[in-house]
Amino acid sequence: MRIFEINRSQVSEHQALAPLTVPGACGASGYLWISLTREEFRASLPEVQQILQTLCLTQLVDLHVADLLNDQLPSHYDYTSQYDVLVFRRLATAQGQTAPGNGNEMPPASKPPQPRGGPPVLRRVDTRPVGFAVFDRVLLSVHPEDGAVRDAFATRLLAAASPDDRGAPALDVRATSARLPTSPSDLMLRVINQIVDGYLDLRRELTKQLDHWQTELIDPRSRFTNWGALMEARQSLHHLDEICEDQRAAMQDWIDSLETLPMPKGEAELRERELIMIRSRDVLEHIERVVHHVHRLEQNAETAVQMHFSVQGHRANDIMRVLTVLTAVFLPLNLIAGIFGMNFEFIPLVHKADGFWIAMTSMLVIAVTLVLIFWRKRYLARTR
Repeated sequence: MRIFEINRSQVSEHQALAPLTVPGACGASGYLWISLTREEFRASLPEVQQILQTLCLTQLVDLHVADLLNDQLPSHYDYTSQYDVLVFRRLATAQGQTAPGNGNEMPPASKPPQPRGGPPVLRRVDTRPVGFAVFDRVLLSVHPEDGAVRDAFATRLLAAASPDDRGAPALDVRATSARLPTSPSDLMLRVINQIVDGYLDLRRELTKQLDHWQTELIDPRSRFTNWGALMEARQSLHHLDEICEDQRAAMQDWIDSLETLPMPKGEAELRERELIMIRSRDVLEHIERVVHHVHRLEQNAETAVQMHFSVQGHRANDIMRVLTVLTAVFLPLNLIAGIFGMNFEFIPLVHKADGFWIAMTSMLVIAVTLVLIFWRKRYLARTR
């Protein structure tokens, strides 16, 4: 469990929920980020509901509580008149840890041993839902048991708010990612953007694996036997496509709900709404990039399989052509040998001393002539 009180200039972390249930415990100019695992959320539900009642004058609906506790829920968006609920699935390994490549790797010493065999990148196409409840002054996020995304973003958040040598907050105005989130919605979108970056990093590893398989499939001299792994790769890509489609639908519903809200009257509120819309569209664009890349990988895998069978069919045709040519060359030779092997008493050249050499010379001339004819017609030409 990690609890942060965020203002425009500083971030402070609290150690427990109980002190925040008292009215006035949270400053009027800031908001809270309450981040819990599912077990912590189940155990601390009364305190969380009390904080929401104190700060936001409302509580979570029972159905939304069940959604946040559901470990198998797909990405989706729901809302009430006082808060929004967004469930977003993030990458995880088979052990429940975040996939490498998105900045949330475990330390080398604490990584569990990976099983051998098969493409390891496909084992990372596993997901766990992260639930967000967005209030006016509270962001409640419910994570899997490892909480890797939460801890990684919390580190960045504390680093962005840490004071420099002169005592001023270390806010870099040149980099949007270094500024503190201005609202619970902004904070949620930043966390989701970090989750989507994990999918963007996974693309490179999937591309390398499929490119390696494509090279083996297209090479006519290789004998590709890893069909089980290739079928598993196609199923994993299809599963990843479904996950990203759910994510895109959830983000599109979120954007549509923002567009239906009344326009703010103040300039500062209008500017904040525009920034939220820009960040939402940026997250949606990242998801669409992942979807587009997954579609391209699926097409490449299908094309490679079709090209493999085309190459194998062409190779079989070449083999049959060579065998047919050799049969055509030896057919007249077998005919001559069969004629001279007949059981007749009088056969030309049989009783001559040089009859054998005449027959052998004729057979050799016929064979060489046929080979030259077939070579000229490119029946024996080597396929490049």
